[in-house]
Amino acid sequence: MLSKRQEMVLRRLVEVYLDGGNPVASKALSESFEWGPSTIRHELASLEEFGLLAHPHTSAGRVPTEAGYRYFVDRLLPAEEPKAPPLSLSLVRHEVDEAMRVTTETLSQITNLLAIVTAPPIDTATIRHVEVLPLQPQVVMVVVITSTGGVSKRMFTFDTPVDAGLVEWAASYLNERLVGTGLGARRLMQRLNDPSLSRAEAAFLAALTPLFTDVSEVTPESFYFDGTSRLLALGRGGDVSELNALMDMLERRVTMLGMLREALSEREVTVRIGAENDQPALRSLAVVAAGYGLPQRKLGTVSVIGPLRMDYPRVIRVVRDAAAQLSNFVAEVYDER
Repeated sequence: MLSKRQEMVLRRLVEVYLDGGNPVASKALSESFEWGPSTIRHELASLEEFGLLAHPHTSAGRVPTEAGYRYFVDRLLPAEEPKAPPLSLSLVRHEVDEAMRVTTETLSQITNLLAIVTAPPIDTATIRHVEVLPLQPQVVMVVVITSTGGVSKRMFTFDTPVDAGLVEWAASYLNERLVGTGLGARRLMQRLNDPSLSRAEAAFLAALTPLFTDVSEVTPESFYFDGTSRLLALGRGGDVSELNALMDMLERRVTMLGMLREALSEREVTVRIGAENDQPALRSLAVVAAGYGLPQRKLGTVSVIGPLRMDYPRVIRVVRDAAAQLSNFVAEVYDER
């Protein structure tokens, strides 16, 4: 446990380093404290012995280590965050997939870092609306819209012209039976199985059944990301091999999703610094992530990936704000089921 004076010195050094990016000498800290230079040098040496600071060169100033960043994030961030304009994501009237894109782009623009948002898994969705539309006398198109904004459609061709009244009845019947039903093939088929239907009605519904089977198949969870070019252009993500590994992780969706899914079990914002990340591609980077979703269940994550020297207070705040706004958004969407 550090003394109060040591914590003050560490906090100020990290703030100066985050702002300028250059090793911080004792002289640069002297204006922040009333103590003499020798006292500041003594505290810096102590912090270095604790492994919280490092000396890049003998004559240079000091920089925070991963342990120093961790101590800063866990213990030295201000209890009351500085007042700042709330993050505005403009999610009104967007479908869920578009809301994911807006959130990702906004986070990347604000932080100038790589932002990733994972979408809710499809098995959390229900059917919101079904349309049955006659395109030609023998061609009918069926459209299924889910509560998470997904749209599936298919055209069906029949040997003889389809009665317009049968099409209108099917649209009404399918909405009555399926709206609010979860996307599970067995569950959907049970809802469609009705012995009271006439032969013509049952045959018409049976012809449309393949679409509902397809939409109920669970597909891999997806995510949206933005800001890779910013990370590469600024040279803020470590050496070339590590950046290539990070790009590979983005392409291998399952690996990235597994890493981000850890944030779903955390109540607050999760911060992983350097070697705390299991994946080698992230060992020289920091990850800030938070879960979003419904009060009883988190559905996805909001995250930012960047260099160890990132503005932790600001990034933590915007990730927390984005997760809160997405939670409010998806809660409204799921209420519409």
